[in-house]
Amino acid sequence: MFNFSFDKRTIYIILGIMLLALVIQYTANPGMLYSLLISAPGVLIAITFHEFAHAFVADRLGDDTARREGRLSLNPLDHLDPIGTVLLLFAGFGWGKPVHVNPRNYTRKMSMEKGEALVSIAGPVMNFILAIIFAIVYYGIVKLASLSFLDSEMGGIVLDLIGATVSINIGLGLFNLIPLPPLDGSKVIMPFLPYKAKSFFINNEQIFYIVFVVLWITNLTSYIITPGINLVTGWISNLAAAIWGLL
Repeated sequence: MFNFSFDKRTIYIILGIMLLALVIQYTANPGMLYSLLISAPGVLIAITFHEFAHAFVADRLGDDTARREGRLSLNPLDHLDPIGTVLLLFAGFGWGKPVHVNPRNYTRKMSMEKGEALVSIAGPVMNFILAIIFAIVYYGIVKLASLSFLDSEMGGIVLDLIGATVSINIGLGLFNLIPLPPLDGSKVIMPFLPYKAKSFFINNEQIFYIVFVVLWITNLTSYIITPGINLVTGWISNLAAAIWGLL
Protein backbone atom coordinates (compact mmCIF):
# COMPACT_ATOMS: atom_id res chain seq x y z
CA MET A 1 0.00 0.00 0.00
CA PHE A 2 1.44 3.36 -1.04
CA ASN A 3 1.32 5.97 1.67
CA PHE A 4 3.39 9.11 1.49
CA SER A 5 2.90 12.86 1.55
CA PHE A 6 3.01 14.92 -1.63
CA ASP A 7 2.54 18.68 -1.36
CA LYS A 8 0.02 19.85 -3.95
CA ARG A 9 1.93 23.12 -4.17
CA THR A 10 4.64 21.21 -6.00
CA ILE A 11 2.12 20.31 -8.68
CA TYR A 12 1.15 23.95 -9.06
CA ILE A 13 4.80 24.99 -9.35
CA ILE A 14 5.36 22.43 -12.14
CA LEU A 15 2.19 23.50 -13.94
CA GLY A 16 3.15 27.14 -13.46
CA ILE A 17 6.53 26.63 -15.15
CA MET A 18 4.90 24.82 -18.05
CA LEU A 19 2.30 27.55 -18.25
CA LEU A 20 4.99 30.22 -18.52
CA ALA A 21 6.48 28.36 -21.50
CA LEU A 22 3.05 28.32 -23.15
CA VAL A 23 2.57 32.04 -22.54
CA ILE A 24 5.91 32.83 -24.20
CA GLN A 25 4.98 30.63 -27.16
CA TYR A 26 1.61 32.34 -27.61
CA THR A 27 2.83 35.91 -27.29
CA ALA A 28 5.47 35.29 -29.97
CA ASN A 29 2.84 34.21 -32.49
CA PRO A 30 0.12 36.75 -33.53
CA GLY A 31 -2.15 34.00 -34.86
CA MET A 32 -2.01 32.13 -31.58
CA LEU A 33 -2.65 35.39 -29.72
CA TYR A 34 -5.85 35.91 -31.74
CA SER A 35 -6.95 32.40 -30.78
CA LEU A 36 -6.25 33.24 -27.15
CA LEU A 37 -8.39 36.37 -27.24
CA ILE A 38 -11.20 34.56 -29.05
CA SER A 39 -11.12 31.81 -26.41
CA ALA A 40 -11.34 34.11 -23.37
CA PRO A 41 -15.17 34.58 -23.30
CA GLY A 42 -15.70 30.85 -23.78
CA VAL A 43 -13.37 30.07 -20.89
CA LEU A 44 -15.26 32.41 -18.56
CA ILE A 45 -18.59 30.89 -19.58
CA ALA A 46 -17.41 27.28 -19.38
CA ILE A 47 -15.78 27.51 -15.94
CA THR A 48 -18.49 29.70 -14.41
CA PHE A 49 -21.39 27.46 -15.44
CA HIS A 50 -19.41 24.28 -14.66
CA GLU A 51 -18.78 25.30 -11.06
CA PHE A 52 -22.25 26.81 -10.67
CA ALA A 53 -23.73 23.45 -11.69
CA HIS A 54 -21.79 21.69 -8.92
CA ALA A 55 -23.00 24.26 -6.38
CA PHE A 56 -26.60 24.19 -7.64
CA VAL A 57 -26.97 20.40 -7.51
CA ALA A 58 -25.33 20.17 -4.08
CA ASP A 59 -27.71 22.87 -2.84
CA ARG A 60 -30.71 21.01 -4.27
CA LEU A 61 -29.56 17.86 -2.51
CA GLY A 62 -29.64 19.67 0.82
CA ASP A 63 -26.07 20.90 1.29
CA ASP A 64 -25.90 24.70 1.61
CA THR A 65 -22.08 24.87 1.93
CA ALA A 66 -21.63 26.32 -1.56
CA ARG A 67 -24.45 28.83 -0.96
CA ARG A 68 -22.85 30.02 2.29
CA GLU A 69 -19.48 30.40 0.54
CA GLY A 70 -20.98 32.48 -2.26
CA ARG A 71 -20.52 29.84 -4.94
CA LEU A 72 -24.18 29.61 -5.95
CA SER A 73 -23.41 32.41 -8.36
CA LEU A 74 -22.87 33.13 -12.06
CA ASN A 75 -20.17 35.69 -11.32
CA PRO A 76 -16.98 34.37 -12.98
CA LEU A 77 -14.80 35.90 -10.24
CA ASP A 78 -16.39 33.51 -7.73
CA HIS A 79 -15.26 30.45 -9.67
CA LEU A 80 -11.95 31.08 -11.45
CA ASP A 81 -8.83 29.19 -10.36
CA PRO A 82 -5.80 31.17 -11.62
CA ILE A 83 -3.76 28.25 -13.00
CA GLY A 84 -6.72 26.17 -14.13
CA THR A 85 -8.24 29.13 -15.97
CA VAL A 86 -5.04 30.08 -17.77
CA LEU A 87 -4.39 26.45 -18.69
CA LEU A 88 -7.86 26.28 -20.21
CA LEU A 89 -7.02 29.40 -22.21
CA PHE A 90 -3.63 28.20 -23.44
CA ALA A 91 -3.91 24.42 -23.43
CA GLY A 92 -7.60 23.81 -24.10
CA PHE A 93 -8.34 22.10 -20.79
CA GLY A 94 -8.23 23.13 -17.16
CA TRP A 95 -10.41 23.60 -14.09
CA GLY A 96 -12.16 26.12 -11.87
CA LYS A 97 -11.98 26.76 -8.15
CA PRO A 98 -13.34 23.60 -6.48
CA VAL A 99 -16.80 23.90 -4.96
CA HIS A 100 -16.75 22.75 -1.34
CA VAL A 101 -19.53 20.35 -0.38
CA ASN A 102 -20.46 18.36 2.70
CA PRO A 103 -22.02 15.04 1.63
CA ARG A 104 -23.35 14.51 5.18
CA ASN A 105 -25.89 17.24 4.46
CA TYR A 106 -27.30 15.51 1.39
CA THR A 107 -30.85 14.24 1.39
CA ARG A 108 -31.17 10.71 2.73
CA LYS A 109 -33.04 9.68 -0.42
CA MET A 110 -29.67 8.50 -1.77
CA SER A 111 -26.29 7.50 -0.37
CA MET A 112 -23.63 10.18 0.19
CA GLU A 113 -21.53 8.45 -2.45
CA LYS A 114 -24.25 8.67 -5.08
CA GLY A 115 -24.92 12.26 -4.07
CA GLU A 116 -21.26 13.11 -4.61
CA ALA A 117 -21.33 11.40 -8.00
CA LEU A 118 -24.40 13.40 -9.01
CA VAL A 119 -22.85 16.69 -7.88
CA SER A 120 -19.59 15.83 -9.68
CA ILE A 121 -21.15 14.94 -13.01
CA ALA A 122 -23.30 18.08 -12.97
CA GLY A 123 -20.34 20.21 -14.08
CA PRO A 124 -19.44 18.23 -17.22
CA VAL A 125 -23.12 17.79 -18.11
CA MET A 126 -23.57 21.56 -17.92
CA ASN A 127 -20.62 22.02 -20.28
CA PHE A 128 -22.12 19.63 -22.82
CA ILE A 129 -25.48 21.42 -22.61
CA LEU A 130 -23.75 24.75 -23.22
CA ALA A 131 -21.85 23.26 -26.16
CA ILE A 132 -25.12 22.13 -27.73
CA ILE A 133 -26.77 25.53 -27.16
CA PHE A 134 -23.87 27.49 -28.67
CA ALA A 135 -23.60 25.05 -31.59
CA ILE A 136 -27.29 25.64 -32.34
CA VAL A 137 -26.65 29.40 -32.22
CA TYR A 138 -23.63 28.97 -34.51
CA TYR A 139 -25.55 27.09 -37.19
CA GLY A 140 -28.51 29.41 -36.73
CA ILE A 141 -26.29 32.32 -37.72
CA VAL A 142 -24.93 30.36 -40.67
CA LYS A 143 -28.51 29.61 -41.74
CA LEU A 144 -30.15 33.00 -41.18
CA ALA A 145 -27.45 35.66 -41.49
CA SER A 146 -26.80 37.46 -44.75
CA LEU A 147 -23.84 36.53 -46.92
CA SER A 148 -22.40 40.01 -46.46
CA PHE A 149 -22.32 39.49 -42.68
CA LEU A 150 -20.87 35.99 -42.93
CA ASP A 151 -18.14 37.24 -45.26
CA SER A 152 -17.35 40.29 -43.13
CA GLU A 153 -14.60 40.53 -40.52
CA MET A 154 -17.20 41.01 -37.80
CA GLY A 155 -19.09 37.92 -38.92
CA GLY A 156 -15.90 35.88 -38.84
CA ILE A 157 -15.09 37.08 -35.32
CA VAL A 158 -18.60 36.28 -34.07
CA LEU A 159 -18.49 32.77 -35.50
CA ASP A 160 -14.97 32.25 -34.14
CA LEU A 161 -16.13 33.33 -30.65
CA ILE A 162 -19.10 30.98 -30.70
CA GLY A 163 -17.09 28.11 -32.20
CA ALA A 164 -14.40 28.53 -29.54
CA THR A 165 -17.05 28.49 -26.82
CA VAL A 166 -18.38 25.19 -28.17
CA SER A 167 -14.91 23.64 -28.28
CA ILE A 168 -13.90 24.86 -24.82
CA ASN A 169 -17.05 23.54 -23.20
CA ILE A 170 -16.53 20.14 -24.82
CA GLY A 171 -12.88 20.11 -23.78
CA LEU A 172 -13.61 21.12 -20.19
CA GLY A 173 -16.45 18.61 -19.88
CA LEU A 174 -14.43 15.67 -21.21
CA PHE A 175 -11.26 16.61 -19.33
CA ASN A 176 -13.10 16.63 -16.02
CA LEU A 177 -14.54 13.18 -16.72
CA ILE A 178 -11.05 11.63 -16.58
CA PRO A 179 -11.28 9.37 -13.49
CA LEU A 180 -8.28 10.85 -11.65
CA PRO A 181 -8.34 13.10 -8.57
CA PRO A 182 -8.94 16.00 -8.39
CA LEU A 183 -11.15 15.74 -11.48
CA ASP A 184 -14.89 15.10 -11.36
CA GLY A 185 -14.58 11.70 -13.02
CA SER A 186 -12.89 10.27 -9.92
CA LYS A 187 -16.06 10.83 -7.88
CA VAL A 188 -18.41 9.84 -10.69
CA ILE A 189 -16.96 6.33 -10.89
CA MET A 190 -16.67 5.83 -7.11
CA PRO A 191 -20.13 4.23 -6.57
CA PHE A 192 -19.33 1.65 -9.27
CA LEU A 193 -15.97 0.49 -7.92
CA PRO A 194 -15.58 -2.71 -5.87
CA TYR A 195 -14.75 -2.16 -2.20
CA LYS A 196 -11.00 -2.88 -2.46
CA ALA A 197 -10.56 -0.62 -5.49
CA LYS A 198 -12.56 2.09 -3.75
CA SER A 199 -10.37 1.86 -0.63
CA PHE A 200 -7.19 2.03 -2.71
CA PHE A 201 -8.56 5.03 -4.58
CA ILE A 202 -9.38 6.90 -1.36
CA ASN A 203 -6.22 5.99 0.58
CA ASN A 204 -3.84 6.81 -2.26
CA GLU A 205 -5.43 9.89 -3.76
CA GLN A 206 -2.10 11.72 -3.80
CA ILE A 207 -0.61 9.11 -6.14
CA PHE A 208 -3.28 9.95 -8.69
CA TYR A 209 -2.33 13.62 -8.46
CA ILE A 210 1.18 12.57 -9.53
CA VAL A 211 -0.24 10.42 -12.34
CA PHE A 212 -2.24 13.45 -13.46
CA VAL A 213 0.91 15.61 -13.62
CA VAL A 214 2.83 12.90 -15.50
CA LEU A 215 0.05 12.64 -18.06
CA TRP A 216 0.15 16.40 -18.48
CA ILE A 217 3.95 16.70 -18.72
CA THR A 218 4.22 13.88 -21.27
CA ASN A 219 1.29 15.33 -23.27
CA LEU A 220 -0.52 12.00 -22.95
CA THR A 221 -3.57 13.93 -21.76
CA SER A 222 -3.99 15.34 -25.25
CA TYR A 223 -3.87 11.87 -26.77
CA ILE A 224 -6.55 10.75 -24.31
CA ILE A 225 -8.85 13.74 -24.75
CA THR A 226 -8.44 14.77 -28.40
CA PRO A 227 -10.21 11.73 -29.95
CA GLY A 228 -13.11 12.23 -27.53
CA ILE A 229 -13.27 15.95 -28.31
CA ASN A 230 -13.35 15.25 -32.05
CA LEU A 231 -16.06 12.62 -31.62
CA VAL A 232 -18.30 14.71 -29.36
CA THR A 233 -17.75 17.82 -31.51
CA GLY A 234 -18.89 15.86 -34.55
CA TRP A 235 -22.03 14.63 -32.79
CA ILE A 236 -22.97 18.06 -31.48
CA SER A 237 -22.23 19.77 -34.82
CA ASN A 238 -24.36 17.26 -36.70
CA LEU A 239 -27.19 17.67 -34.21
CA ALA A 240 -27.13 21.47 -34.41
CA ALA A 241 -26.83 21.47 -38.20
CA ALA A 242 -29.73 19.02 -38.48
CA ILE A 243 -31.93 21.27 -36.31
CA TRP A 244 -31.48 24.04 -38.87
CA GLY A 245 -31.86 21.70 -41.83
CA LEU A 246 -28.25 22.07 -42.91
CA LEU A 247 -27.56 18.35 -43.26
